Amino acid sequence: MSFIDYIATNWNRIAHLFMQHVEVVLIAVSIAAVLSLLLAVGTERFPALRRVVLSITSTLLTIPSFALFGLMIPLFGLGVAPTILALTIYAMYPILRNAVTGLEGVSPGLIDAAQGMGMGSVRRLARVKLPLAWPVILNGIRVATIMVVATAAIGAAVRGPGLGELIFTGLSRIGGANALNEALAGVVGIVLVAGVLDVLFILIGRITTSRGLNV
Repeated sequence: MSFIDYIATNWNRIAHLFMQHVEVVLIAVSIAAVLSLLLAVGTERFPALRRVVLSITSTLLTIPSFALFGLMIPLFGLGVAPTILALTIYAMYPILRNAVTGLEGVSPGLIDAAQGMGMGSVRRLARVKLPLAWPVILNGIRVATIMVVATAAIGAAVRGPGLGELIFTGLSRIGGANALNEALAGVVGIVLVAGVLDVLFILIGRITTSRGLNV
């Protein structure tokens, strides 16, 4: 059976795993984005603590994928939970790093002007700092998303959802009928997920970024 014939025959299963892959990535990145923004804002007045948090998240990023997923099993078992947690850990550093960079890049003069207009710290954050830092923050979210799209495939090792199931199943049956097609379908699917999400974040950036901030 050719690769095209395999796709046509197994389209429903592949589409289901494709949507699972997108969903688990977006959930993990959303959690990572919220946590990273809270950490970036919460440590703004504590530079030493901010450096520690950045150091910890960057160190966690260096843990090999199989090792991190394996460490999740005794605590969270198999399935969705360990997959999302591991992906969240991997996604945090790029988002946190960009959030810190974006917030630090806001002109102090603009912050002083907002304060002079009577804005409190919360209003300055919501109406000045975050909007100006948003393009940099969004780029961090975009990078983290594309990065964990590939890592999510390793989630199949702990019975997580997504296209990794096709790759692991295909490789385990290599030499058998359609084993290569199955693995290849998973790889191509992951590439398509990365492309779709990348385009999505480009569109989000154009919609949510003020025209004055677009380069």
